[in-house]
Amino acid sequence: MRVCFRSSVKPSQIPEYQRRYAAVWPEMLGELKAAGWNHYSLFLADDGLLVGYLECDDFDAALARMVLTDVNARWQAEMALLFEDDARAPGQGFVQLTEIFNLEDQLPRG
Repeated sequence: MRVCFRSSVKPSQIPEYQRRYAAVWPEMLGELKAAGWNHYSLFLADDGLLVGYLECDDFDAALARMVLTDVNARWQAEMALLFEDDARAPGQGFVQLTEIFNLEDQLPRG
């Protein structure tokens, strides 16, 4: 399945957010991959709008697997204050978007 979500980084924290994502901990990268987060990308606008995209077999299962990891708990704690809704862990603040179009799905098979 393809998953897209949005969240919001505090505009004043954008440089720090970018710095941290330029060097994600290797253990975190490994856990994301092991949990089934494939083709995972983040896109960040100048106003703090954050859009994420990934492909996985089951998004709820992929999220649940990450919750069980120590490295994810540490990462979420480090990142929490960078988000607009800093009362929740960043992963809990995702608003999942509904896919309404995909080019590959509509192209004729041939």
